[in-house]
Amino acid sequence: MTHPNIILTGFMGTGKTSVGREVAERLGRPFVDLDDLIVARAGKSIPAIFAQDGEAAFRALEAALCREMGRPAGIVLAVGGGAVVDPANRAALATGGTLICLDATPEAILNRVGADDNRPMLAAPDRLARIRELLDRRAAAYDAILIHLDTTHLSIPAAAERVMGLVAALPEGGYYLPIRGEGGAAAPERPLATDPLPAPGYAVLIASGLLAEAGSRIAAAGIRPGRCAVVTNEVVGGHYAEALGRSLAAAGFEPIVLTIPDGEPYKTLDTAAGLYARLAEARLARGEPVIALGGGVIGDLAGFVAATWLRGVPFVQIPTSLLAMVDASVGGKVAVDLPAGKNLVGAFKQPAVVLIDPDLLRTLPGAEFRAGLAEIVKAGIIGDARLFAQLAAAGPTSLTAMIADAVRVKARIVERDPFELDERAWLNLGHTFGHALELLSGYTLRHGEAVALGTIAAAEMSAALGYCDPALPGHIRQALGRLGLPTGHAFDPQAALAAMGTDKKRRGRALRFILIRRIGEVTIAEGIESAAILAALESIRSSRS
Repeated sequence: MTHPNIILTGFMGTGKTSVGREVAERLGRPFVDLDDLIVARAGKSIPAIFAQDGEAAFRALEAALCREMGRPAGIVLAVGGGAVVDPANRAALATGGTLICLDATPEAILNRVGADDNRPMLAAPDRLARIRELLDRRAAAYDAILIHLDTTHLSIPAAAERVMGLVAALPEGGYYLPIRGEGGAAAPERPLATDPLPAPGYAVLIASGLLAEAGSRIAAAGIRPGRCAVVTNEVVGGHYAEALGRSLAAAGFEPIVLTIPDGEPYKTLDTAAGLYARLAEARLARGEPVIALGGGVIGDLAGFVAATWLRGVPFVQIPTSLLAMVDASVGGKVAVDLPAGKNLVGAFKQPAVVLIDPDLLRTLPGAEFRAGLAEIVKAGIIGDARLFAQLAAAGPTSLTAMIADAVRVKARIVERDPFELDERAWLNLGHTFGHALELLSGYTLRHGEAVALGTIAAAEMSAALGYCDPALPGHIRQALGRLGLPTGHAFDPQAALAAMGTDKKRRGRALRFILIRRIGEVTIAEGIESAAILAALESIRSSRS
């Protein structure tokens, strides 16, 4: 198995190369410096590239090498801080592994770089002012990187030790994505593997074999061993409840397995009430977690129960469907359905940790796997053009990397907008249409299938209203069809429009839609005329389901 790369980036003088070499030596991994590759590729020094060819030529070389490094190779890679200003470079590098940004104060940086003439970006009379100017200019790009380590007061060995701690939190052969809560407010330095992530943040771990490590990973997230409730359904529990129970018991937990029937019709207040009765019988106390083992229905229902039992107990997500892995398990939205509509009663409940084990997809029916692909396509349309291009063509490098890419899109958004006050609404692309179709079908239409249809409808509306290129809906329709997802369905457009009136995403009496400007960029629109909505619905209507 090829391990994901460990990528150190950050401003000059923060220790990327020196700390990277130390980490590589301790781990027995190859060390690669992107700047050295650029020099070798160009056949001249970096100052010479800037002087003779210009910064644009340097950045072009840099971008090409970022793309080449965008695959797991088990290396420790040092990348210049200017490279990650470009979102495409960040996305390419993150596909190959875990990106860690090293930080330091302007004064510490100046002290470290001194009067080094091989720093063409610092060519200015006042180097400290220039450093501050560049840091301000790059602040947004650096902040987009999930994991940070401040090296201001750390020696090289101490910084390497901290990076090693972060690496220890990485699941074997997988990805560690910390999510900062409350609008991104969290300590700039991530904790060691044995420490809980400081509230209100949490970590998403993605790797094969995580189910066997669930007990120790939950304990590492700061939950003390003791009683815990595992909520699952008859199907998933039959496959995985026993293995999860063994892992929990080995870490000192006492699992109580609560099994409910399978399916969306059971995501109700009545089912929640039944779970409350069983928790009362088991005397589950504050501080003792509710663990969701299942797909989106189980995650939503168990999370709602965790948010409301004793006014809130710890919550852990172990998603077992592709759709839940890339969407429902991340972001803290939990809910139950009412006869009037989907997810109308709910709360925000951040999990203590999310454990995503792609091996659990082996027992997932093919139709359910394809339904999950709809949410990954949605993630690509919202914020990762490279991911969409992969899905529309030859496919991603691996299942684990594809899941990580989709989660990364959602993580960036929910960090900045945890309570859906603004851009988190982007994640509802296709959902206003899709939820209406689900309701009309009596939930026989899978959520992912409905999202696929809704995404096409949103694309058609975007083109009709002049938001995007007229050819874009065809590209999206083709990509979804290629993945085996529906591109048409039999329903009554007038009935679908009426069903949208119960959608919880409306503002006042106005429906909100997420429209597409281009792949990787969407926007929120309100006040759209009924005729335009009906036309979009007609575009996905077929004579048979």
